[in-house]
Amino acid sequence: MKHDHTYQDLAPETRRAIFLLSLATFSSMAVQRICDPMLPELSRVFDAPLNQAAQVVSTFAIVYGLMQLFYGPVGDRWGKYRVVVLAALGCSVGCLACALSKDLAWLVAARVSTALCAAAIIPLSLAWVGDAVRYEYRQETLARVGLGTMLGITAGQLFGGLLTDTLGWRWAFALMAVLFCWVSAMLKQHAHKLPATQEQPHVPAGFFTQLRLAGQDRWVRQILGIALIEGASIFGLLAVTASHLHQTHHISLTLAGMTTALFGVGGMAYMASAKVAIRRLGEVGLARHGGQAFCLAFLLIALTPLWQLAIPACFVAGFAFAMFHNIMQAKATQMVPTARATGVTLFAGFLFLGQSLGVLVLAQLMASLPSSPVMAVDALLVWALSAFFARAIAHRNATQADHA
Repeated sequence: MKHDHTYQDLAPETRRAIFLLSLATFSSMAVQRICDPMLPELSRVFDAPLNQAAQVVSTFAIVYGLMQLFYGPVGDRWGKYRVVVLAALGCSVGCLACALSKDLAWLVAARVSTALCAAAIIPLSLAWVGDAVRYEYRQETLARVGLGTMLGITAGQLFGGLLTDTLGWRWAFALMAVLFCWVSAMLKQHAHKLPATQEQPHVPAGFFTQLRLAGQDRWVRQILGIALIEGASIFGLLAVTASHLHQTHHISLTLAGMTTALFGVGGMAYMASAKVAIRRLGEVGLARHGGQAFCLAFLLIALTPLWQLAIPACFVAGFAFAMFHNIMQAKATQMVPTARATGVTLFAGFLFLGQSLGVLVLAQLMASLPSSPVMAVDALLVWALSAFFARAIAHRNATQADHA
């Protein structure tokens, strides 16, 4: 009888580490998204136009992407889990600096310092899973780590808007400082319980050698190109959704943040059903249908005259995004198996470089054009991207089957 591999078959120490890493990815994603609903308030407080206030999002993403070139070889050489512990502690210091900011320039600089550390957490957590978990368990395991990421999107959007409207935006960063400090301590405490094979770093071939080898692989180039466009289109949309709802429908930042936070709730719903969805739709179906559903949901968000319709649409968009992105993550962990941290961080670098470009372009376009048509065109781009990704997966699967 064929054994049905499940997440529960993993060792308890590994499952505990994955839970703690999901808390770290939660924190990392929350600190990325926490400024999204703050942008109108930051624009008012610092007397700056919205596209200038958006630097707290765009500069974070630029630094986050560039730092992948650093953390990939560092994670492979010194140990992925160990670097995540130190990175979480560094994020705590960076968030405290954000809370104490005296002007927009200080806040942007503090966000840069936070991004310098946060850049390590999600990609090295995924790379650690790639090393510690066999492929038959990996998609379900990555979905559980991704659950922390999607919860982070929800929490960042929700508390970013809620605390801005109540206690003040500084308290949002103070909360994140405490959270990162606690997560770092919990990860450190569990480190000695991990099997030596999961904690032992190795020295791969030189970083530029790895880049050259990766660049010669057509599949790797496709994944990195898709990641770049995904970051620009999907994460760019997410960054401006709260501002669109606030300015177009004249609802409060709290309500706009709560509505946008349903994106994360939808992602969590997918993560909870990932095992069934993977079996029923397969990788090609998840990529294709995920992009289609995301596009339709954001067309509704962009064009509806009733803001209430954005509530279910944000939920559907989050579910659809998780369908698409979970497959992207699984493929990224297999791009460079001999130096997994380098491969995954290279993927993350392209993803967040795309995000930074998307935020800058969308903020600039929305400063001179109505937000609705700008967001609608972006949503159609996601549909086209998902169709290309689905065809690329099908072609690669067929090629591998022919060579088997």
